[in-house]
Amino acid sequence: MSTTAAPRENVSLTPVFVRLKLSLLRNGLRQSSGRKAVWITSIVFTALFAALQLLGLIALRGHDHAAALTVALAALLAFGWAFVPLFFSGGDETLDPSRLVMLPLRPGPLVVALLAASLIGIGPCFTLVILVGSVIATAHGLAAALVGVPAVAVSLLLCLALARAVATANVRLLTSRKGRDLAVLSGLVVAVGMQFLNFGLQQLSSAGGLARLEPVADVLRWVPPGSALDAVRAASEGAYGLAAAELALSAAALAALLWWWQRGLTKLMTSPDGSTVAAAEPQKARREGTGLVRLLPAGRTGAVMDRSLRYAVRDPKIKMGWASSLLLGLILPLVNAAQGNGSIYFSFFAVTMLGMQSFNLFGQDGSAFWMVMQTITSPRDAYAELRGRALTLALISVPYLALVVTVTAAVTGNWQAFPMVLGLGLALVGSLTAVGALTSVHMPFSIPQEGAFKNVAPGQAGVAWLGMLGVLPAALLSAPLIALSVWLYGPDSGGLLWGLLPLGATYGLLMAWAGLRIAAPRAARLLPEILAAVSKG
Repeated sequence: MSTTAAPRENVSLTPVFVRLKLSLLRNGLRQSSGRKAVWITSIVFTALFAALQLLGLIALRGHDHAAALTVALAALLAFGWAFVPLFFSGGDETLDPSRLVMLPLRPGPLVVALLAASLIGIGPCFTLVILVGSVIATAHGLAAALVGVPAVAVSLLLCLALARAVATANVRLLTSRKGRDLAVLSGLVVAVGMQFLNFGLQQLSSAGGLARLEPVADVLRWVPPGSALDAVRAASEGAYGLAAAELALSAAALAALLWWWQRGLTKLMTSPDGSTVAAAEPQKARREGTGLVRLLPAGRTGAVMDRSLRYAVRDPKIKMGWASSLLLGLILPLVNAAQGNGSIYFSFFAVTMLGMQSFNLFGQDGSAFWMVMQTITSPRDAYAELRGRALTLALISVPYLALVVTVTAAVTGNWQAFPMVLGLGLALVGSLTAVGALTSVHMPFSIPQEGAFKNVAPGQAGVAWLGMLGVLPAALLSAPLIALSVWLYGPDSGGLLWGLLPLGATYGLLMAWAGLRIAAPRAARLLPEILAAVSKG
């Protein structure tokens, strides 16, 4: 009798990975009732939103410019699938193929299995509903309906393959410290994106409606997956050659994405990383005392500024705060100007956003503040520490304020108010610095390191809100200069308004100096309380 074992049949990876995705989903929901409630709520709200979108697309059936909207929607879906997984990679454990590197899996079958598993989820179902609604809105006749079936399939697979390929190419980033920085900055990207989306919707609801999308659609209909959905329109109009060419273009793009994804998987599963190579190359020695450090003041003030700038570059939470303030402060005036409601006085929003960064000067240190505390033995030391931190803010806020006011004046055409607004902005920056120094001493709070969107330690939310109300006394401190500006402003003011520019800068410097002088002895006396507050997280 032969003892040779019969070879086992090749087991397809696809059903295995589909069951794995379902098991991960089921086990994740079993972890806590709160997570299950969040998941059910997400399904309900997503289903309602998808149903409304579907009804809206069906209502557009027969509209002259419905195809322009569906092409733009396809491009928007693809853009979302390309970048959202980079920001919220923790929501899907299967996005990290590096967990499979020790298994004897070939990249080709792995691509098919992962693509099939990625069809399971709320996002793919929502995308499918939007694509089906887009086909219903533009398909007229049997031929167009038949073209719509492969168009929906190719578009959906292209979105999913794009998400997987981009995630695989950036998997090292997603699992590194920079990846955590990216996750923290995701809230900023969403906020900025919502501003542009809101502007786009307002433009569509105004005169012209969907006709405004035609120039954009003329370009996007040749960019997959927009070309796949536009093939339905072409088939409805009898342009079968064009429909076949657009479908072929989307299919070719899908094939290219799958090839790129497979190549990325091959590289990921065969190339060494930092955990398997002792040292790839010796690090270059850093040269001290070069670059920006040489331009900073000597002594303690320069050292504090250097430390604060390094925090702003390396700490994700501080980086997010600065980036959101800088971007939103510039975007709001421009968006309002684009909507026809522009005013140079919207520049004060940028001033306020930046000034709020001074309301918790010690929170960025966390428990490391005890090292700073050891070096403060007198009000003079506390003043130098506060001055260094305030100068760091001024190093960024003053040039930025000048940029925002200049751009807003150019967009609105109100150059007459330029010196007045810039002068008032500089005065407000100084007043915010003064108030911020006092709130940082009397109402400090911790900035927790864990959690992308957790910016205040438990129990300190009230303190944080009270600190941010410092905008009101800062505005009151600037009231004399505001009253002078209102009195001088007029059609015949001429060169008088330019006098407000140096006056506002001088007033701001005096306010900041006075605030730091008042806060310094209090800081030296309240060091233990400050340490306890900023170390709470």
